[in-house]
Amino acid sequence: MGKKTKIGLAAVAVGAAAWAGTKAMANPQKRPQTEALDYGQPIVLAHRGGCGIAPESSMAAFQQSAELGVQGFEIDIRLTKDEEILVFHDEYVDRTTDGAGRVADMTLEELRGFDLGYHFIDADGRHSYRGKGEKVVLLKELFEKFPHMLINIDIKDSPETYEGSLIPSKLWRLIESMDVQNRVVVTSFFDEQIDRFNLYAQNRVAIGAGENEVRKAFTAFNSQFGHLYQPRADVFQIPVRSSMFRLDSQRFISFLENLNVSVHYWTIDDAEEMKALIAAGAKGIITRRPDIAVPVIEELQNKS
Repeated sequence: MGKKTKIGLAAVAVGAAAWAGTKAMANPQKRPQTEALDYGQPIVLAHRGGCGIAPESSMAAFQQSAELGVQGFEIDIRLTKDEEILVFHDEYVDRTTDGAGRVADMTLEELRGFDLGYHFIDADGRHSYRGKGEKVVLLKELFEKFPHMLINIDIKDSPETYEGSLIPSKLWRLIESMDVQNRVVVTSFFDEQIDRFNLYAQNRVAIGAGENEVRKAFTAFNSQFGHLYQPRADVFQIPVRSSMFRLDSQRFISFLENLNVSVHYWTIDDAEEMKALIAAGAKGIITRRPDIAVPVIEELQNKS
């Protein structure tokens, strides 16, 4: 046996021993069950209220999606100049209104002067909501209007901004004051914002995974040391693909489910793709088209 072969075999033996040692010592901690995510069947969350059927983040979208039978909404929040928590995705208001400027530089009164349906084009190519009175919506108003709906809240303000430094504590105070801890999920692309929020919430609210947490989980899953992964989130809201990697394999979903972490996929508007994801084990579909998703989920439930 040559010297290189002996070295190679020794390296393999050391790696196997390290794996066996960590496997024996590992004690993976499952996430505790949370009431917000304790549902018995896959659910439909209307993305930005259901922005494929009405202007995004508008009361018209939320109302139509609720009537269609969704179990919840997936929304974004930002802080206004007068420190109101607004249901809104973009940093600038240009794309979804006829206005201009940053949300954080405008008061609620100023923002309510814009037509939220200004750019919305319906399936026939018409500006069907322009001038119909759709205005921006506060998170508080959404809680009040839909008292039984699960609401997935994505903090959009960066932790490096003034408004971003305030919004975790303000969000917690609103959730606590309205006693909605058991019907919300709080997440952000910024892991730091999730951590800041949870400093106040102390695990009394279901938490989503930020980009770093998703990356850490997927890396662990693809390594020999997945048994060492300790989840810091109750639910992963993820795309089907990230860069060159697919995140929708049944094995990856099972890896997370075994740790009591639910998996929701966004943004899914195709019926066949919805069926494939549910078959793979997904517990939630985030969609712009609840008019497509709700019948699909109902059909699957009737067959099961």
